[in-house]
Amino acid sequence: MLVTMDVGNTNTVLGVFRGSELVANWRLTTARDQTVDEYGILTRNLFSLAGLDAAQVGGIIISSVVPPLNSTLAEMAERYFRHEALFVEPGVRTGMPILYDSPQDVGADRIVNAVAAYEKYGGPCIVVDFGTAITFDAISGRGEYIGGTIVPGLGIASEALFSRAARLQRVEIKDPGMVIGTSTRTSIQAGLFYGYLDLMDGLLMRMKAELGPKTRVVATGGQARLLAGSSKQVEAIDEFLTLEGLRLIWERNRAAPAERRTPAASRKAKT
Repeated sequence: MLVTMDVGNTNTVLGVFRGSELVANWRLTTARDQTVDEYGILTRNLFSLAGLDAAQVGGIIISSVVPPLNSTLAEMAERYFRHEALFVEPGVRTGMPILYDSPQDVGADRIVNAVAAYEKYGGPCIVVDFGTAITFDAISGRGEYIGGTIVPGLGIASEALFSRAARLQRVEIKDPGMVIGTSTRTSIQAGLFYGYLDLMDGLLMRMKAELGPKTRVVATGGQARLLAGSSKQVEAIDEFLTLEGLRLIWERNRAAPAERRTPAASRKAKT
């Protein structure tokens, strides 16, 4: 079995593959202060509840945008699963050319999404990932990562609104069924839902104008179904796109040289 971990600023998504089949998955809060043992015990307990044998794990691959957690997760992998984790970082074989001005600046999750999207949907294509930030990533018809757009996520926008406006209460983010709200609650919901829906579709229209009319659009991430289901531009919602990308990158690195090191291994080499 293969363990895949996508560590985001807000949530961590954990998946277990048996071959190409995703047999279990969990969405957890990213806890920056948890110890190696806390992460290890939590993960082993999840395996137990799902009826999975941790001893059958044959590898672990991690994409992370929270660098302070990397060494903790690397040690957790070795201590609790007896495997050295493969981190998606410069030097890892992805099979996708990165055309960003500084390739090392691209978040690991964005590359992983791009790899999976091109494999599953072809190119040109765009991936919209709803996380702490909403990222729009463009992949060419030749399978090259071109670049993209980043905007604040719905959670960031709503928290900023509530924290700066004393009389505005927190509301559930959803489609209120009307653009012109008839209460403070529905007015906020309309602004967030339709404002972000039009922001998303507007950016996608502009990106498709540059990439070409045959560009496909796929959405993923925790809030993908909330907005993408009402979009005129999104063609597919793929909840586990990032986990699939991690599996693909793992497969592409199985026969690769073993000189790459995880953060934990790099520290050991220096001591």
